[in-house]
Amino acid sequence: MKLDSDIHNFYEYLVLQALREEALAQRLTPDQLADLCCLTLNQLPAHYIRHNVDMIYFLGPDKRQEMEEKVRKALKLAMEKLSAELA
Repeated sequence: MKLDSDIHNFYEYLVLQALREEALAQRLTPDQLADLCCLTLNQLPAHYIRHNVDMIYFLGPDKRQEMEEKVRKALKLAMEKLSAELA
């Protein structure tokens, strides 16, 4: 078993999904995106899984919505921090 490929934090998937929805890759450099991901993920709890499919199918809609809301709030705060550092 290789931990780096077999196990990951489900919030990583949700953060990347939020970045795509906000089209942030078109507005930020790769380094800024990496910093933004770190700042966002550091505000969120860890939720380690082996397969995203397991979470998508077995996560209730209320819990999924709660997790996505946490991601949106964390991303907003991270963007504010990153913007302040760039100014």
